[in-house]
Amino acid sequence: MTNFGRPFHKHIPLFMKKLFYTVAALFVATLIAQGATRSKKADVAANLDVFNSVVKELQTNYVDSIDVEKSVTTAINAMLGQLDPYTEYIPRSAQDEFRSRNTGEYAGIGSYIMARNGNVYISGPHEGSPADRAGLRHGDLIMTVDGDTVLGMSTDKVSERLKGPKGSVVKVTVKRPYVADSIISVEMVRDKIQIPSVPYYGIVRDNIGYILLSQFTDKSADEVKAALDYLIKERSAEGLIFDLRDNGGGYLESAVKILGYFLPKGTEVLRTRGKGVLDEKVYKTTSKPIAGDIPLVVLTDGGTASASEITSGALQDLDRAVIMGSRSFGKGLVQTTRDLPYDGLLKVTVAKYYIPSGRLIQAIDYSHRNADGTVGRIPDSLTTEFTTAGGRKVRDGGGITPDVTVEYPDISRITYNVVSDNWAFDFANKYAAEHEKILPIGEFEIDDSIYADFKRSIDPAKFNYDKVCETILDRLKEAAKIEGYMSDSLMAQIGVLEGMMKHPLDKDLDTHRDAIAPYLEREIAERYFHRKGEVQSVLRHDVAIDSAVTLLKDPVRYKSLLAPKK
Repeated sequence: MTNFGRPFHKHIPLFMKKLFYTVAALFVATLIAQGATRSKKADVAANLDVFNSVVKELQTNYVDSIDVEKSVTTAINAMLGQLDPYTEYIPRSAQDEFRSRNTGEYAGIGSYIMARNGNVYISGPHEGSPADRAGLRHGDLIMTVDGDTVLGMSTDKVSERLKGPKGSVVKVTVKRPYVADSIISVEMVRDKIQIPSVPYYGIVRDNIGYILLSQFTDKSADEVKAALDYLIKERSAEGLIFDLRDNGGGYLESAVKILGYFLPKGTEVLRTRGKGVLDEKVYKTTSKPIAGDIPLVVLTDGGTASASEITSGALQDLDRAVIMGSRSFGKGLVQTTRDLPYDGLLKVTVAKYYIPSGRLIQAIDYSHRNADGTVGRIPDSLTTEFTTAGGRKVRDGGGITPDVTVEYPDISRITYNVVSDNWAFDFANKYAAEHEKILPIGEFEIDDSIYADFKRSIDPAKFNYDKVCETILDRLKEAAKIEGYMSDSLMAQIGVLEGMMKHPLDKDLDTHRDAIAPYLEREIAERYFHRKGEVQSVLRHDVAIDSAVTLLKDPVRYKSLLAPKK
């Protein structure tokens, strides 16, 4: 299967000896320069001989010992790093993670883990997984695995120990917060873990159906079909919201199959073009649609990439859906995997994709780098105008621009720190330890008593956050001194402002309660109802959902957005 992988940044190791790295970099630069002019096979062979000789000479004569495998891997990564961030070398040791990332499937205990304070914690067991059945909870500190301590280990190392063949037994000891008997040991039988690509679907309100698709795996199309069948046949949904926010992509074939649920059979949805004139492939839908006429809104944001952009872009180009949210990431490159000697894999960019209007949505030009090696987005002034099937104007080179932009409220610094520094996470763990159950989603809310308990759970001495207004005033004082404006009267006025803006933590938490409370609610909901509960909680406070529902309940405006402007 062709993979449209998630956007990411490769990190080239820094453990290389300087001499070897310099030679490898020169070799890489030579190959790239010659590749740009379509170098002959003899030139490539000659450079490979040079590289092989350099490695042998260093291994034989260099004053210190050299880890050849790591050194060659670094040289390969240096070469690939000059191309694009999606072309990568995958050694045998990293292939299990690569496959699980693209299939959503692996064998293990079935839990997310997180690094914190130099150790690794359970951050959320999957519903029905061995970890869930064994009673592991959010916030459990993983102390030992099969009797060996894992304290101080990285998440990668702990993950390796938790994963294993299906049916094998693993014993884990954890330290649990907020309970009397805090040291708990459990035995689990590892199982095949399939992370659903559709973590939630249902009716959000007013007979409007909702489907959240988090990634495109080989099973995504079947999951989306099951969701559509339920919403349309069993719940008689009058409109659909298809949420592709933060969906970084995956399998092309899944995107094409899902598009077939909304478009007539035989509709062209994609073309891919490789290096040669014959390397063009056309993708068309192959099935009869199951939701061909129902009004559809697709949600996108800056994390919507690759296969998600194929899906949203094709639906926009064919005037089948209103795209809502913010501009997508802009990845129009196709990858496939090639087998290498000694069980290695090369994930390589082999083509660019073009959606039905003929536009390429690739937003970053990796072939032209700045002097410092960085790359930038294609300026809007250099993009080209195309038209949808119905004559609406769309542009290439910058991802998918939504038909309706959603403005999200700004996040205050204190709200950011409540979430990023795990204060909300820890409070939810405390709440779950003290309360056996909560009301169903939709009825449960953060009332005065719960919020007061949350405030008491915060240690002001440990809560660090940048107070923006105070920072600005400090900079104002510095600037006034430098520019010669500082005087006693000005200092007095600034002192008045400082007094007005200097609020204690308790007051700031009250001021931003409306913004903080939804984060507390979703964290608590996840403790009792897993990922589905978290998503349902998020949807209750999602301005994009409100906008989408309002639009789908207004057929006149919906149709006008899909019609060309006069």
